[in-house]
Amino acid sequence: MIDLYTWSTPNGRKVSIMLEELDLPYRAIPVDIGKDEQYGPEFLTVSPNNKIPAIVDHDTGLSLFESGAIMVYLAERHGRFLPADTAARAEVMQWLMWQMGGFGPMLGQAHYFLHFNKGLSQPAEDRFASETQRLYGVLDRHLVGRDWLGADYSIADMATFPWVARHEWHAVDLTAFPNVLRWYRKLATRPAVQRGYQVPTDVGPIPMPG
Repeated sequence: MIDLYTWSTPNGRKVSIMLEELDLPYRAIPVDIGKDEQYGPEFLTVSPNNKIPAIVDHDTGLSLFESGAIMVYLAERHGRFLPADTAARAEVMQWLMWQMGGFGPMLGQAHYFLHFNKGLSQPAEDRFASETQRLYGVLDRHLVGRDWLGADYSIADMATFPWVARHEWHAVDLTAFPNVLRWYRKLATRPAVQRGYQVPTDVGPIPMPG
């Protein structure tokens, strides 16, 4: 059994989607970041960096934070969604690192300046709007003629999808990125993705462009 400490954010949804794809038994423990519950002493024993998601794998006794590390751990432990072949694995890992190091952090800043605090800083809005468009372009060009970020469906796709699901917050029209839109729609039909998206609370259907 796995305890998943999470909230309804892109980083939290990465892991709940993966747990659903693996069909593993887990218990979702909500950590309401809007109420600063991530700073509580119980959660800090699992996630010293005050961030969700985090897991405790009671089968191995391991507690782990950082969504990318959790996904790699689960993929390696269960032998799915991360290729064993060196070249194929490297391709998946590069796109996972791209999401962790660029797509997620930059889009998180877009959330702050373009969605929650519009008008606070025009230079910041311009900077993160431009970088958001650039990163969506990177993703769109990579997906030309491809179904997945790697050769097959992998943790890289699971990690990136929940961030694209916030495209409205990024002021991004997905129809301007047709390959991303095709990929996004494909993932959105997966039952495990649909279930994982609603963890820890049902927030309504996955946003889809009109």
